[in-house]
Amino acid sequence: MTRPLAQHLVPQLRWDPGYGFDHLQELIGEALEAGVGGFHLVGGTRAEVRALAQELHRRTRVPLLLAAEVDGGVASAVHDATALPPLGALAALRDSDVIRRAARLVARELSTLGLNWALGPVADLDREPANPLLGARGLGADAQRAAEWAVEWIDTCQAEGVLACARHFPGMGRITADPHLEPVAIDADARTLWGDDLLPFRGAADTGVASMMAASVAYPRLDATGRPAARSRPMLTELLRGELRYDGLIVSDALGAPGLRAGDDEGLAAIEALGAGCDLLLAPDDLHGVLELLERAQAAGMFDEAALEASRARHRFWAQWAAPGPVREPTLDEVLWSRQVADTLVHAVRGVFANVGPVVDVIQVDDEAGHRWPVPARTHLTDALRALGLAPRLVEGPTDEGQGAVLVALYGEPGPGKGRAGYQVATRRRVAQLVADARQARRSVVVAMFAPPRFAAEIPEAANVICGWSAAKGMQEATARRLA
Repeated sequence: MTRPLAQHLVPQLRWDPGYGFDHLQELIGEALEAGVGGFHLVGGTRAEVRALAQELHRRTRVPLLLAAEVDGGVASAVHDATALPPLGALAALRDSDVIRRAARLVARELSTLGLNWALGPVADLDREPANPLLGARGLGADAQRAAEWAVEWIDTCQAEGVLACARHFPGMGRITADPHLEPVAIDADARTLWGDDLLPFRGAADTGVASMMAASVAYPRLDATGRPAARSRPMLTELLRGELRYDGLIVSDALGAPGLRAGDDEGLAAIEALGAGCDLLLAPDDLHGVLELLERAQAAGMFDEAALEASRARHRFWAQWAAPGPVREPTLDEVLWSRQVADTLVHAVRGVFANVGPVVDVIQVDDEAGHRWPVPARTHLTDALRALGLAPRLVEGPTDEGQGAVLVALYGEPGPGKGRAGYQVATRRRVAQLVADARQARRSVVVAMFAPPRFAAEIPEAANVICGWSAAKGMQEATARRLA
C-alpha cells in the first residue's frame, strides 16, 4: 500500500562493481511499494541503467522522476555514456551555442536511458579560490553571464522533455569548508547575495526551471537560526517561493550530508526540510526510518497539510510532464562534437605542448586522498596514448629508456570529502622533485594537470603545464589526443 509521504523521498541507487544494481532489489521493491517520488541513479553501464529505468517505470504506482548528476555529461553518472567537459570549462569558451549543444546532448542521452531528471546545471558562482567543492563544475565568475548560460542550459534541456535542476540555492560559491564533512556557513549579507550569488537562480526561476536544489549550507544573514538552506523556511518559503515567485520543485541536497544534518539525526533533518518547503528529499540513508519519522511528525500536527498536498501536486505535474515519450537519440555529429570541444579546451597554461616522444615516461601523482566518492580511473590517459600509437610507460621517475619530455599526470581536483581546494604540501614537493630530477637528466617536463587552470600556480615554474580541467575519462582522452 502506498504511503503518501513516501512521494517526497528520492532514494539513491548506487551501482556496485560486483553486483551491479541487483543487490538493491529489496530496497527497490519496498520503495516502489511505499510510493516514492523517484530515484537518484549513480553508476552502471548504459545497458544496466536503461534496463533498471524500464523496470522502475513499469513497476511504479506513481509517476517517477529518475535523476542523474550531469556535471561532466551523462558520463558523470553512467560509465560508458558520452563525456563532456565540466561546465566551467565550457563557460570559458564564452559561447552560448556551446552551452546549448551540451545541454541538448545531455537531455537526449538521458532520455535514451529512460531518465527524465538532470541534476544540473550547477549555478554556484566561482567566488572563492579556496572552495573545496566547486572547481570547474559551475558556470564561472561572471554573475550576469552565468545567469544567461544557466537559462540557456535549462531551456534547452527542458525543450527535450527532461527536467533540469539549478544547484545549490542560494549559492555555494563562497564556501571554504566542505558540507560533506562538517556544518558550513556563508556569512555574506542579503544585499551581496541578492545582487551576485542569486543572479543565476533568479534567472532559473524566471525561465521556469523544473527544480532547484537547496544547499546544505547555512546563511546566518538570511536565517538567524543558522539552519542550512534546505531546512530554512525563511530561505525556501519566504525568499524562493515568496520573493522569487518560484513554483517548481524544491529538492534538498543529500540528507546524509553532515552540513545538512548540522549535528542532528537524519530524521529531524528530513522533518525540518519538508516543513521548510522542500518538495523532495534526496538520498535518505535510512528510507524506512525517515518515512516513519515523517509520518509520526504528520500525526503530531507538525506539517501544514495543504502545503504537503500542494507539494505532491507539483511532483505529479512534473513527473507526468517528463513521462517517457518519443526518444531522440544523440546524433553521431553531437557525439563527435563532444570530443572536439574537449580537445579545444585542453590548453597550455604555461609553456608549450612539448614533444613527449614515441616512448613516454608517465609518472602519476595522485592528490585525491580523502575523496568521498569514487574517482575516475587513472588508466584513461595511458590507454588513450597507447591507442594513438605511443608507448606509455608508468614509472616512478625519468628513465633512460623514455624519449622526449617526461609526462607527469597530476590528479587532484576539488570534490566531496577532500576538504581542500589546492594540492597537499606532499604533492607539491613530489612534483617539484620530479621536475628537478628531469632537469638533471636533461629532459623537459610536461605536467598534465586535471584540475582548473588556477591550480597551475602551485606547480614549479620550470614545468610546461597543460590544463585538462578534470580527471573525467573524456578529459583524460582529450589530453592524450592533444599530446599526441
